[in-house]
Amino acid sequence: MALHFLVNDALDARPGGVVELTGAEAHHAAGVRRVRAGETVTVGDGAGVWLEGTVAAADPKLVRIDVLSRRHEPAPARRVTLIQALAKGDRDELAVQACTELGVDRIVPWQAERSVSRWSGPKLDRGVQRWATIAREAAKQAHRAWVPGVDAPVSTADLVARCAAERVLVLEPTATARLSTTDLGDGDVALVVGPEGGISSAELDALRSAGATTVRLGDTVLRTSTAGPAALGVVNVALGRW
Repeated sequence: MALHFLVNDALDARPGGVVELTGAEAHHAAGVRRVRAGETVTVGDGAGVWLEGTVAAADPKLVRIDVLSRRHEPAPARRVTLIQALAKGDRDELAVQACTELGVDRIVPWQAERSVSRWSGPKLDRGVQRWATIAREAAKQAHRAWVPGVDAPVSTADLVARCAAERVLVLEPTATARLSTTDLGDGDVALVVGPEGGISSAELDALRSAGATTVRLGDTVLRTSTAGPAALGVVNVALGRW
């Protein structure tokens, strides 16, 4: 499979045109991945545009690619959002990475009641940017035409408000309903994953009252880093993505 690269701006190039990789992406292509002139690669803009081309010149500061073909991948008709509680260490980041590789469409950090990690002030912007970078690199690794966006952190009150607009499924080990047998409805789906200490009873009550459904994945308790990816796999099958 050809190496895949991403540009930050919209891709207007057509067959017969040229795309240039600069900055960090050029360094990654020529300095790290060692692409060479004559090699076939693909390039995307993270918003559906997918180009295939041949490397015309490769330098760590500039990689020129002659475009051979262009297509546009439509966005999924039904979007799946990961609402991931902030967690200590890199557990939330592992969830972001894996869910991006598995096809999640949007990522929302959640400042849950039991979240050990707290984002505020400059740390908030750094956290969002960090997750966005992880999602971008994971999407590139997975050869995705669409890179999931990362929203600003939300509160439980914000999650309650979301319940009116989409199917909100809260992963909860004590739930009686299994995700594999739960009706996903016909609109967008949001998967809510709690922090290491779990989702508090007050949060669960508020979300259930707003229309969210608590579901379990099986008979074991998964870490906050693995619950989201596992649930996304189930949803992908149910939606016919896999």
